[in-house]
Amino acid sequence: MVLVPSGLMLFLGAWGIRRQDAVWRDEAVTYDMAHRRLADLWPTLQHVDVVHGLYYALIHLWFRVYESTPVGALGDVIGLRLPSVAAMTAAAAGVALLGQRLVGRRAGLLAGLTFALVPVVQQYAQEGRSYAAVCALVVWATYLLVPAAARPPRGTLWPGYTALMLCACLIHEFASLALAAHGAALVLAPVPRRVLRAWALCCLTVLAALAPLAVYSSRQSAQISWLMWPDPLQLLTFAVLAVLGIACARVPVRSRGPVGLRALGIPLLLLPTLLLLLLSHVEPAYVDRYVLYYVVGFALLAGAALARLLRPAGEQGQTRARRLRRSLAVAAAVAALLPVNVHLRSPDSRVDDVTAVAEAVRAQARPGDGLLFMPARRRIWRATLPHDFRGLTDLALARSPLASHTLYGTERTGDAIHDRILTVRRIIVASDPDGRPTDNSDQEIAKRSTLRDAFERCAGTDIHGARVTVYGRRPGACAGLG
Repeated sequence: MVLVPSGLMLFLGAWGIRRQDAVWRDEAVTYDMAHRRLADLWPTLQHVDVVHGLYYALIHLWFRVYESTPVGALGDVIGLRLPSVAAMTAAAAGVALLGQRLVGRRAGLLAGLTFALVPVVQQYAQEGRSYAAVCALVVWATYLLVPAAARPPRGTLWPGYTALMLCACLIHEFASLALAAHGAALVLAPVPRRVLRAWALCCLTVLAALAPLAVYSSRQSAQISWLMWPDPLQLLTFAVLAVLGIACARVPVRSRGPVGLRALGIPLLLLPTLLLLLLSHVEPAYVDRYVLYYVVGFALLAGAALARLLRPAGEQGQTRARRLRRSLAVAAAVAALLPVNVHLRSPDSRVDDVTAVAEAVRAQARPGDGLLFMPARRRIWRATLPHDFRGLTDLALARSPLASHTLYGTERTGDAIHDRILTVRRIIVASDPDGRPTDNSDQEIAKRSTLRDAFERCAGTDIHGARVTVYGRRPGACAGLG
């Protein structure tokens, strides 16, 4: 029951894990931060990304082990994603055990398989970010919550639940929204007041320990200023799973223990996402990966419904023909997901491709060329393959990301950038594709205006999520430089 779902998740996580060595910008941040010394990491977190600080420290330690073993020969891309594959494998095993505890073995097996087959789970199983680890911790915390609610508030279950939820919240603060789902499950169960008091104590402990990080990270909220209204595709994914999950909840299933399947599955499926959407009306904050663990609620409900619908022929009036039709319908649904799963393992499945950008720059660049990143935060494109940018002068850079303890480095003033651009005859510009919103800082205005007034565009290469352009000084520079 555990080996089949976890084995499937491990296979799906390993399938196409390299993604043609494509790395997208958030993974590049993880790679950069994980390869800084811990003594350099802490000053950086005081300025930016403190919300991911624990995860960066853990991946830093992981890379020290990984790169010192023969496994490290597999490459940095695999090393970056292996922790997420392992975390999702553990999460699939936890979902199967949780389904068994709530309903039965068959329901647990099918819940674990459903979890592994959901495309968004496979997507974050192959990303070097914290979301798979958070999902696994929430799953196992929920697994401890169910038996803890059925026993006197003594022993190690409640401390274990508290420790797992605290780790999840320290890795990413929005894991705290799972506490609301757990509380709703206990209220809906319902359970004795002593259980509610024990859970409330655990909840207060987690939130109290999380409070300093939450207060400090609120000072860095400008990092998510790019978030506007939620992405329609992400909302559609949630809506589809929510509707399917509620439909599955209508299938009659007999639950075990005081905490029933519906009492746990429906709040876990709906509450975290709905609360995050409500929060987004105050300050935009919704991204589906922040509450990825909502998929666990769907998997539990779907696994129990499938166990009921696909029960063996002859059991409780189930005919062989009806079971065959339902089995074929499930197989068709799984087959329909194959194109999505194949797409997730292609470079085009992410926002951009840092590796492709670096290769395009290397192909266009010549020693002595100037280099500009527009906007400055796209300097992260050089983090994983800095050797592809050797010989180029970053005209806007004042202090490097490492020296300035930032993600993207600090840039010169707009006037200084203008003067430095005019000292070269040829410039490589790595920028967002045409049509994207532009930044209006003095530095970005200086870059755009100087290129427009003193240079002409010689050649350009469009890459997924980026554009690499060669500019030459007027007049007629492109005739010899293009």
